[in-house]
Amino acid sequence: MQPIQQQVIETLQTLSPAEQQEVLDFAEFLKSKRQRLPSANIEPVQSFLETAQAYIGAGSGPGDLSTNPEYMKGYGT
Repeated sequence: MQPIQQQVIETLQTLSPAEQQEVLDFAEFLKSKRQRLPSANIEPVQSFLETAQAYIGAGSGPGDLSTNPEYMKGYGT
């Protein structure tokens, strides 16, 4: 038996029946939680930046509008 398993058994034997039931309930909870995890085939979640990088600069249009003289013409008059 592996050391951690032996430690769990030894500790479990020192607990009251009610406490042993709590340990069992928790172990079953962990087991069911592991079974509900999504499959490893699902792609990892990407940030917005990672997703948008393929589209950055893909469109056409004027450069920086704040320095474009035609865009600024008549501004502030």
